Amino acid sequence: MAVSDPARLPEVFVEAFNAKDLDAIDRLFEPEAVRVLTPGVVVTGDGRRQATSSFLSLGVPIDISVRHTYVYDDIALVIGDFVIDGTNPDGERVHIEGTATDVARRGSDGLWRYVIDNPPGVEHG
Repeated sequence: MAVSDPARLPEVFVEAFNAKDLDAIDRLFEPEAVRVLTPGVVVTGDGRRQATSSFLSLGVPIDISVRHTYVYDDIALVIGDFVIDGTNPDGERVHIEGTATDVARRGSDGLWRYVIDNPPGVEHG
């Protein structure tokens, strides 16, 4: 799932997330990429992978609609609305939504990867 266009990162993320493929998701991120859990609280490395795994364990699919992708040289800002909505395996209703503001970078291999994953977007903490 190599991504040569940063506007496709959310689409490929959705495919991997809905397939519950943590390894495929992880390949969409630079090794030291950060994830914003809540405004002001960030994780990286194993903490980022654990946060992603926690979202996957909800057992509910995600949908992302890209609003904008702005590219300058090897950096991109991707803004998209996401919704995780459904019933988890325990029968509980799950509904999480927001507008993510993510930053990606083109690597020396020409492929784009997330460096900052900010699901809360401009939410206030």
